[in-house]
Amino acid sequence: MNSTRCAACKYLRKKCPPDCIFSPLFPASDPQRFAHIHRIYGAGNIARMLQKLPAHLRAQAAESLSFEARCRIEDPVYGCVKIISQLQQEIFMAQSQLAKTLAQFQVFCNSLSIADPQFQHAAEASSSFIDQGPRSNHL
Repeated sequence: MNSTRCAACKYLRKKCPPDCIFSPLFPASDPQRFAHIHRIYGAGNIARMLQKLPAHLRAQAAESLSFEARCRIEDPVYGCVKIISQLQQEIFMAQSQLAKTLAQFQVFCNSLSIADPQFQHAAEASSSFIDQGPRSNHL
């Protein structure tokens, strides 16, 4: 057997052809990566997906498939959606905390501007910042 076979060809127990679509994406040094993807998607489906993509996007697709397959193996029900939901919840909590902090800052600036008119400019500047609101990037 040839020791230069990629992880996919080793896993599938076949000869690795020179034009193997898996070879640049699944090196022999990381056999688990292909095993996970194969378990979830199947080798034929992976090959078809990768062949439809331009060559410069295949590595990124393989990385994404690998991540999603690992997540699906660890959590068969939710997969990577669980992580996405957790991150969205963290974003929501951070935005809520930011809004609360900005509101407290506005109250503080308003109390300072009433007590000392020289702080009026700071209160106006913070008011324009608060009116813009926290920016969010929804998925």
